[in-house]
Amino acid sequence: MDQLKSIGFYTLEDKRAKNVNIQTPLWRCELILTSRCNFKCPYCRGIPKEDAGDLSWDSAKRILDYWIGERLQNIRFSGGEPTIWKHLPKLVDHAKRGGIKRIAVSTNGSAFMSLYQELIDAGVNDFSVSLDSCCSTTGNQMAGNISVWNKVVATIKELSELTYTTVGTVITDDNINEIDRLVTFASELGVADIRLITAAQKSKILPPVSSLLEKHPILKYRLTNFRNGRSIRGIGKNDNHFCPLVLDDMAVLNNKHYPCIIYLREQGKAIGKMSPNTRKERYEWFKNHDCYKDPICRNNCLDVCVDYNNRVRDLNTTI
Repeated sequence: MDQLKSIGFYTLEDKRAKNVNIQTPLWRCELILTSRCNFKCPYCRGIPKEDAGDLSWDSAKRILDYWIGERLQNIRFSGGEPTIWKHLPKLVDHAKRGGIKRIAVSTNGSAFMSLYQELIDAGVNDFSVSLDSCCSTTGNQMAGNISVWNKVVATIKELSELTYTTVGTVITDDNINEIDRLVTFASELGVADIRLITAAQKSKILPPVSSLLEKHPILKYRLTNFRNGRSIRGIGKNDNHFCPLVLDDMAVLNNKHYPCIIYLREQGKAIGKMSPNTRKERYEWFKNHDCYKDPICRNNCLDVCVDYNNRVRDLNTTI
């Protein structure tokens, strides 16, 4: 697992796997700030109607303060499109002042560059930008038939010169034949890494040029798995059927904490509401929830999460 040591937002390393419990620092949390988005990507399921809207400043600060109290190391702000949420720079500043080391923002790249610079100045040191095509026609189609591709590409180029920036590509029927060219194109934009993620119904991707793999560790990890016959998504019979990842990693939407961001996006149920007992609730979920019997986990868990959970099991940690 050390092959992904401190790479971007993953930070899934053996030291963490060996020691994880509900007393260790929170390692990685994601907070959804708004359900609103100015794109209409066809593969995006959006936020459940009952949780739609913006998180209030008071709620966001309360959740962040809880995480800071649990010594959170890495945070991601997402949505919807988080740059639409008006308090984002102030919340980033609060996270930095709270000692959080890596502050990431997932964005569609449509905001003004002045806002991205403000976020960097406030403390953001990790951007993930969606890039689903290497050409404007498909790119605009993937964003919901709106003319945004050129702006997104310009944003990626500028951010890559300023801080750690990756692109995330969701592979669907609309872009599957462009993946090889897209990876090359993204690399030429100067990004630190490229994350290929299949839509839930997909398992096949086209491997890009081998010469790029040494340049992009996350891309190399994922494509090496794929070339060895592994799917990007899914838990096998011989994998860990329980999820120690929930002990120090969580996703929160509308004051409710979920096992992970994938479980949330796939419309799974929350473990509970945010409270002083949140980590105890997550421990009970970990001990009692067989992920292999849960179709959301079994079919959608990402390779990196499966590998981490297996590593925790293999290291015989006392949890």
